[in-house]
Amino acid sequence: MEKLKTIKKECSIEFEEKKSKFIAYVKPVFSKEEAEDYIRYIKSLHPSATHNCSAYKINNNGLEFFKVDDDGEPSGTAGKPMGDIINYMEVTNLVVITTRYFGGIKLGAGGLVRNYAKTAKLGITEAEIIDFVNKIELLFEIPYEKLGEVEKLLKDYEAEIIDKSFLEKIVFKVKINEDFFHIIENYPYINLINS
Repeated sequence: MEKLKTIKKECSIEFEEKKSKFIAYVKPVFSKEEAEDYIRYIKSLHPSATHNCSAYKINNNGLEFFKVDDDGEPSGTAGKPMGDIINYMEVTNLVVITTRYFGGIKLGAGGLVRNYAKTAKLGITEAEIIDFVNKIELLFEIPYEKLGEVEKLLKDYEAEIIDKSFLEKIVFKVKINEDFFHIIENYPYINLINS
């Protein structure tokens, strides 16, 4: 099976073309809901923008979701070229939104296609393409005296700490690369909690 690629981080880039301002927002996402929420959020940041066009591609447990939206631009001149770039760059689990403020000079269909494709490409490049790694969520507890050791372990294995509660013991909620699950599962002092 070929290795999936995704992006490392959320970012934005912008440029101007014939007085039209293009701003690309790119974010790693893991569900259609997360992608749609982010699109709504960006639209709320730019209520006076001429267009907020979008494209996303999600691979979730073997199911693929792919959607493009021209948001009022002529059909096929915005969302589709952004989606084409996502496919051309072979990335998944991301959403790309391009906010456009019209500058008074028409770009024509070809100009729109070129500039929406350009924003997607620049945004994805800026977000850094990386190998996609499936992460799993874990809930576990540790004794207080092992906090430093366990935090170092989580850092070494690039775990994302979602939550940490200081109760009778310290309870961690983390996302970790599934390839490292056996290390956490068999580590002394770590007590997995069924979540």
